[in-house]
Amino acid sequence: MAEQTVPAAGYAIIGGSGTLSSDFPRASMADDVEILADGLHFATPYGESPAFRLFSVAGRRVLTCRMHGWRSGVTRADASRQVFWVLREAGVRRILSEGGVGTVNPLLDPRDFLIPDDYLDLSVRKDVMLDGRYLLVMRDALCSELRTTLVAETKKRYTGRIFDRGTYAVTDGRHFESPAEIAVLKGHADIVGQSLAPEVYLAREIGACYAGLYFVVNYGEGIRPWSHDTLAQIFYDDAPMIGDILLATIRSVPAEECACECRSLRKETLLKDVYNAASDKG
Repeated sequence: MAEQTVPAAGYAIIGGSGTLSSDFPRASMADDVEILADGLHFATPYGESPAFRLFSVAGRRVLTCRMHGWRSGVTRADASRQVFWVLREAGVRRILSEGGVGTVNPLLDPRDFLIPDDYLDLSVRKDVMLDGRYLLVMRDALCSELRTTLVAETKKRYTGRIFDRGTYAVTDGRHFESPAEIAVLKGHADIVGQSLAPEVYLAREIGACYAGLYFVVNYGEGIRPWSHDTLAQIFYDDAPMIGDILLATIRSVPAEECACECRSLRKETLLKDVYNAASDKG
Protein backbone atom coordinates (compact mmCIF):
# COMPACT_ATOMS: atom_id res chain seq x y z
CA MET A 1 0.00 0.00 0.00
CA ALA A 2 1.33 3.42 -0.97
CA GLU A 3 2.48 5.78 1.77
CA GLN A 4 0.84 9.20 1.87
CA THR A 5 3.70 11.25 3.29
CA VAL A 6 7.14 11.42 1.70
CA PRO A 7 9.89 11.65 4.36
CA ALA A 8 12.31 14.56 4.27
CA ALA A 9 15.75 13.91 2.79
CA GLY A 10 18.41 16.22 1.44
CA TYR A 11 20.19 13.61 -0.70
CA ALA A 12 19.26 10.86 -3.13
CA ILE A 13 21.09 8.03 -4.83
CA ILE A 14 19.44 6.61 -7.94
CA GLY A 15 20.77 3.10 -8.16
CA GLY A 16 21.63 1.48 -11.46
CA SER A 17 23.22 -1.79 -12.51
CA GLY A 18 26.39 -0.99 -10.58
CA THR A 19 24.78 -1.38 -7.13
CA LEU A 20 21.86 -3.65 -8.00
CA SER A 21 23.49 -6.88 -6.82
CA SER A 22 24.65 -5.42 -3.48
CA ASP A 23 21.24 -4.49 -2.02
CA PHE A 24 22.68 -1.00 -1.52
CA PRO A 25 23.68 0.18 1.02
CA ARG A 26 23.59 -3.11 2.96
CA ALA A 27 26.84 -4.41 1.42
CA SER A 28 28.54 -1.16 2.37
CA MET A 29 27.28 -0.94 5.93
CA ALA A 30 29.80 1.30 7.66
CA ASP A 31 29.27 2.30 11.26
CA ASP A 32 27.69 5.61 10.26
CA VAL A 33 25.10 4.02 7.94
CA GLU A 34 21.63 3.30 9.32
CA ILE A 35 18.57 1.99 7.46
CA LEU A 36 15.65 4.17 8.64
CA ALA A 37 12.81 2.74 6.55
CA ASP A 38 12.47 0.22 3.74
CA GLY A 39 9.99 -0.77 1.05
CA LEU A 40 8.44 2.69 0.87
CA HIS A 41 5.96 3.22 -1.97
CA PHE A 42 4.27 6.56 -2.59
CA ALA A 43 1.17 7.63 -4.50
CA THR A 44 2.27 10.05 -7.23
CA PRO A 45 0.32 11.76 -10.05
CA TYR A 46 2.08 9.31 -12.40
CA GLY A 47 1.20 6.10 -10.59
CA GLU A 48 2.57 4.34 -7.54
CA SER A 49 6.29 4.88 -7.10
CA PRO A 50 8.93 2.17 -7.04
CA ALA A 51 10.16 0.99 -3.66
CA PHE A 52 12.39 3.49 -1.86
CA ARG A 53 14.78 2.95 1.01
CA LEU A 54 15.48 5.76 3.47
CA PHE A 55 18.84 5.64 5.22
CA SER A 56 21.31 7.96 6.86
CA VAL A 57 25.05 8.24 6.38
CA ALA A 58 27.06 10.52 8.66
CA GLY A 59 23.74 11.91 9.85
CA ARG A 60 22.60 12.87 6.33
CA ARG A 61 19.23 11.49 5.22
CA VAL A 62 19.25 9.76 1.83
CA LEU A 63 16.48 8.30 -0.33
CA THR A 64 17.45 5.57 -2.77
CA CYS A 65 15.68 3.35 -5.29
CA ARG A 66 16.86 0.45 -7.41
CA MET A 67 17.55 0.46 -11.14
CA HIS A 68 16.19 3.98 -11.80
CA GLY A 69 12.71 2.86 -10.76
CA TRP A 70 12.37 0.78 -13.92
CA ARG A 71 10.06 -2.21 -13.62
CA SER A 72 7.71 -4.33 -15.68
CA GLY A 73 4.41 -2.73 -16.67
CA VAL A 74 5.62 0.87 -16.15
CA THR A 75 7.07 2.97 -18.95
CA ARG A 76 10.53 4.34 -18.30
CA ALA A 77 9.15 7.87 -18.71
CA ASP A 78 6.56 7.30 -15.98
CA ALA A 79 9.13 5.60 -13.75
CA SER A 80 11.34 8.68 -14.00
CA ARG A 81 8.43 10.99 -13.20
CA GLN A 82 7.50 8.91 -10.19
CA VAL A 83 11.05 8.92 -8.84
CA PHE A 84 11.61 12.65 -9.25
CA TRP A 85 8.17 13.60 -7.95
CA VAL A 86 9.09 11.75 -4.74
CA LEU A 87 12.51 13.43 -4.59
CA ARG A 88 10.92 16.86 -5.04
CA GLU A 89 8.40 16.17 -2.26
CA ALA A 90 11.24 15.02 0.01
CA GLY A 91 13.18 18.26 -0.55
CA VAL A 92 16.18 16.52 -2.13
CA ARG A 93 18.87 18.96 -3.25
CA ARG A 94 21.74 16.66 -4.28
CA ILE A 95 21.32 13.57 -6.46
CA LEU A 96 23.90 10.94 -7.42
CA SER A 97 23.22 8.34 -10.07
CA GLU A 98 25.27 5.36 -11.22
CA GLY A 99 25.24 2.71 -13.87
CA GLY A 100 27.09 0.41 -16.19
CA VAL A 101 27.81 1.76 -19.67
CA GLY A 102 29.29 0.72 -22.99
CA THR A 103 32.18 2.31 -24.84
CA VAL A 104 31.97 4.64 -27.80
CA ASN A 105 35.50 5.99 -27.45
CA PRO A 106 37.79 3.11 -28.54
CA LEU A 107 40.40 4.15 -25.95
CA LEU A 108 38.10 3.11 -23.09
CA ASP A 109 38.07 -0.41 -21.65
CA PRO A 110 35.81 -2.37 -19.29
CA ARG A 111 36.41 -1.42 -15.65
CA ASP A 112 37.26 2.18 -16.50
CA PHE A 113 35.33 4.78 -14.51
CA LEU A 114 34.03 7.92 -16.18
CA ILE A 115 32.35 10.89 -14.48
CA PRO A 116 30.84 12.76 -17.45
CA ASP A 117 30.57 16.52 -17.78
CA ASP A 118 28.20 16.53 -20.76
CA TYR A 119 25.61 14.40 -22.52
CA LEU A 120 24.04 13.74 -25.92
CA ASP A 121 20.37 12.78 -25.76
CA LEU A 122 19.34 10.46 -28.59
CA SER A 123 16.34 9.05 -26.76
CA VAL A 124 12.75 9.75 -27.72
CA ARG A 125 11.77 10.48 -24.08
CA LYS A 126 12.56 14.20 -24.28
CA ASP A 127 9.17 15.59 -23.21
CA VAL A 128 9.38 14.12 -19.71
CA MET A 129 8.62 16.77 -17.10
CA LEU A 130 6.65 17.23 -13.91
CA ASP A 131 4.74 20.45 -14.53
CA GLY A 132 6.46 22.49 -17.24
CA ARG A 133 6.91 25.59 -15.10
CA TYR A 134 10.56 26.07 -15.91
CA LEU A 135 12.89 26.75 -18.78
CA LEU A 136 15.80 24.40 -18.18
CA VAL A 137 19.17 25.78 -19.24
CA MET A 138 21.34 22.70 -19.79
CA ARG A 139 24.71 24.43 -19.63
CA ASP A 140 26.81 22.64 -16.99
CA ALA A 141 24.12 19.98 -16.77
CA LEU A 142 26.24 17.75 -14.50
CA CYS A 143 27.00 19.53 -11.21
CA SER A 144 30.64 20.61 -11.01
CA GLU A 145 30.76 20.33 -7.21
CA LEU A 146 29.31 16.82 -7.10
CA ARG A 147 31.53 15.72 -9.99
CA THR A 148 34.68 17.01 -8.29
CA THR A 149 33.80 15.13 -5.10
CA LEU A 150 32.93 11.95 -7.01
CA VAL A 151 36.27 12.02 -8.80
CA ALA A 152 38.21 12.55 -5.57
CA GLU A 153 36.44 9.75 -3.71
CA THR A 154 36.78 7.34 -6.64
CA LYS A 155 40.53 7.96 -6.78
CA LYS A 156 40.81 7.06 -3.09
CA ARG A 157 39.15 3.68 -3.64
CA TYR A 158 40.11 2.55 -7.12
CA THR A 159 43.53 2.00 -8.66
CA GLY A 160 42.29 1.58 -12.23
CA ARG A 161 41.68 4.27 -14.81
CA ILE A 162 39.36 7.14 -13.87
CA PHE A 163 38.29 9.81 -16.36
CA ASP A 164 37.01 13.07 -14.90
CA ARG A 165 35.16 14.28 -18.00
CA GLY A 166 33.50 12.95 -21.11
CA THR A 167 30.19 12.80 -22.96
CA TYR A 168 27.46 10.28 -22.19
CA ALA A 169 25.22 9.38 -25.17
CA VAL A 170 21.70 8.37 -24.13
CA THR A 171 19.78 5.78 -26.15
CA ASP A 172 16.40 4.22 -25.42
CA GLY A 173 17.17 0.54 -24.97
CA ARG A 174 16.18 -1.92 -23.66
CA HIS A 175 18.64 -3.41 -26.09
CA PHE A 176 22.33 -2.65 -26.62
CA GLU A 177 23.27 -0.56 -29.63
CA SER A 178 24.08 -1.93 -33.08
CA PRO A 179 27.53 -1.55 -34.70
CA ALA A 180 26.10 1.10 -37.04
CA GLU A 181 24.71 3.11 -34.11
CA ILE A 182 28.05 3.00 -32.29
CA ALA A 183 29.82 4.08 -35.50
CA VAL A 184 27.50 7.11 -35.78
CA LEU A 185 28.27 8.09 -32.17
CA LYS A 186 32.07 7.92 -32.56
CA GLY A 187 33.61 11.34 -32.25
CA HIS A 188 30.49 12.68 -30.55
CA ALA A 189 30.45 10.73 -27.27
CA ASP A 190 32.65 8.58 -25.07
CA ILE A 191 30.18 6.25 -23.38
CA VAL A 192 26.65 5.08 -24.11
CA GLY A 193 23.83 4.17 -21.74
CA GLN A 194 20.10 4.50 -21.16
CA SER A 195 19.52 6.42 -17.93
CA LEU A 196 21.12 9.87 -17.77
CA ALA A 197 18.18 11.41 -19.65
CA PRO A 198 15.51 12.25 -18.64
CA GLU A 199 17.02 12.20 -15.13
CA VAL A 200 19.30 15.16 -15.87
CA TYR A 201 16.29 17.27 -16.97
CA LEU A 202 14.10 16.28 -14.04
CA ALA A 203 16.88 17.01 -11.55
CA ARG A 204 17.20 20.53 -12.95
CA GLU A 205 13.42 20.94 -12.89
CA ILE A 206 13.20 20.17 -9.17
CA GLY A 207 16.16 22.44 -8.42
CA ALA A 208 18.60 19.68 -7.46
CA CYS A 209 22.25 19.15 -8.30
CA TYR A 210 22.91 15.96 -10.28
CA ALA A 211 25.99 13.97 -11.23
CA GLY A 212 26.73 10.38 -12.17
CA LEU A 213 29.36 7.69 -11.68
CA TYR A 214 29.62 5.30 -14.63
CA PHE A 215 31.55 2.05 -14.86
CA VAL A 216 32.41 0.69 -18.31
CA VAL A 217 31.10 -2.88 -18.52
CA ASN A 218 31.33 -3.65 -22.25
CA TYR A 219 32.73 -2.46 -25.54
CA GLY A 220 30.31 -0.82 -27.93
CA GLU A 221 29.45 -3.15 -30.80
CA GLY A 222 32.01 -2.96 -33.57
CA ILE A 223 34.80 -1.62 -31.34
CA ARG A 224 36.06 -4.90 -29.87
CA PRO A 225 34.54 -8.26 -28.98
CA TRP A 226 33.27 -8.48 -25.41
CA SER A 227 32.10 -11.27 -23.15
CA HIS A 228 28.88 -11.48 -21.18
CA ASP A 229 30.91 -13.32 -18.54
CA THR A 230 33.01 -10.18 -17.99
CA LEU A 231 29.85 -8.10 -17.65
CA ALA A 232 28.48 -10.55 -15.07
CA GLN A 233 31.72 -10.53 -13.06
CA ILE A 234 31.67 -6.73 -12.91
CA PHE A 235 27.98 -6.78 -11.96
CA TYR A 236 28.60 -8.95 -8.90
CA ASP A 237 32.21 -8.25 -7.90
CA ASP A 238 32.43 -4.47 -8.04
CA ALA A 239 29.06 -3.41 -6.61
CA PRO A 240 30.31 -2.93 -2.99
CA MET A 241 33.11 -0.64 -4.19
CA ILE A 242 30.68 1.49 -6.20
CA GLY A 243 28.42 1.75 -3.16
CA ASP A 244 31.35 2.82 -0.98
CA ILE A 245 32.26 5.59 -3.45
CA LEU A 246 28.70 6.94 -3.43
CA LEU A 247 28.50 6.93 0.36
CA ALA A 248 31.89 8.61 0.68
CA THR A 249 30.77 11.31 -1.76
CA ILE A 250 27.73 12.14 0.36
CA ARG A 251 29.92 12.31 3.46
CA SER A 252 32.38 14.65 1.72
CA VAL A 253 30.07 17.11 0.00
CA PRO A 254 29.87 20.35 2.03
CA ALA A 255 26.75 20.45 4.18
CA GLU A 256 25.91 23.99 3.12
CA GLU A 257 24.23 24.95 -0.13
CA CYS A 258 26.13 24.04 -3.30
CA ALA A 259 28.58 26.62 -4.62
CA CYS A 260 27.63 25.63 -8.19
CA GLU A 261 25.24 27.37 -10.58
CA CYS A 262 22.83 24.45 -10.99
CA ARG A 263 19.79 26.06 -9.39
CA SER A 264 20.31 29.38 -11.17
CA LEU A 265 20.03 27.56 -14.51
CA ARG A 266 16.35 26.81 -13.83
CA LYS A 267 14.32 29.78 -15.10
CA GLU A 268 10.63 30.57 -14.96
CA THR A 269 9.24 29.71 -18.38
CA LEU A 270 8.09 32.52 -20.66
CA LEU A 271 5.30 30.16 -21.80
CA LYS A 272 3.55 30.05 -18.42
CA ASP A 273 0.35 31.54 -19.84
CA VAL A 274 0.24 28.70 -22.37
CA TYR A 275 0.67 26.09 -19.63
CA ASN A 276 -1.91 27.81 -17.41
CA ALA A 277 -4.43 27.92 -20.25
CA ALA A 278 -3.87 24.25 -21.01
CA SER A 279 -4.31 23.43 -17.33
CA ASP A 280 -7.56 25.41 -17.10
CA LYS A 281 -9.01 23.48 -20.04
CA GLY A 282 -8.07 20.33 -18.54
